[in-house]
Amino acid sequence: MSIPSSEHTIGPFFPRTLFRDGDNDLTIAAEGAAPTTKGEVIILRGQVRREEAVPCLNMILEAWQADAAGHFDHPLDPGRDRADPDFLGWGRAWTDGEGRYEFRTVMPGGYADAAGPRAPHINIAIMGAGLMRRAQTTVFFPDHEAAHAADPVLALVPAALRPKLVAVPEGTENGARIFRFDIRLRGPAAEETPFFED
Repeated sequence: MSIPSSEHTIGPFFPRTLFRDGDNDLTIAAEGAAPTTKGEVIILRGQVRREEAVPCLNMILEAWQADAAGHFDHPLDPGRDRADPDFLGWGRAWTDGEGRYEFRTVMPGGYADAAGPRAPHINIAIMGAGLMRRAQTTVFFPDHEAAHAADPVLALVPAALRPKLVAVPEGTENGARIFRFDIRLRGPAAEETPFFED
């Protein structure tokens, strides 16, 4: 077994000075812009842990998603002209000493994809010390069971593991619904979060 080198592991290359307050708020399109008024504002929070439930400090999480109507401000989206101009659709958070992270965003809309109809979801990439490449997963939301059944990405996950990709409701905060999505980077198959390859 070789000792990991800088080519084998990501980080720790993420000083806190790299981030600004508000980077984890997807409802703001640009610095100084007004928050988006389209869609239901939600909070997605959770904890990143590794084997034996050890919290992961200073992990970087990047989130990207469609707006509330299921559009992206991207040239490949045929509905780009209908995308919310005040919704960036991308944000970055990092974990604290307890492995906790949080995003403020809007409930994403579902949309049609070449592979099939996509259920409302948020894509998450995790980077940090100890990972040889970024880990990618997808967060789905309760109350969309019919859409989950048709989603081609969720169908790739064994049925017994699909509930691990559905966020758990945790009440409200300042009028925004809270959803919890904990991420287990390593551990027994029954505990580890399902991840997707590029």
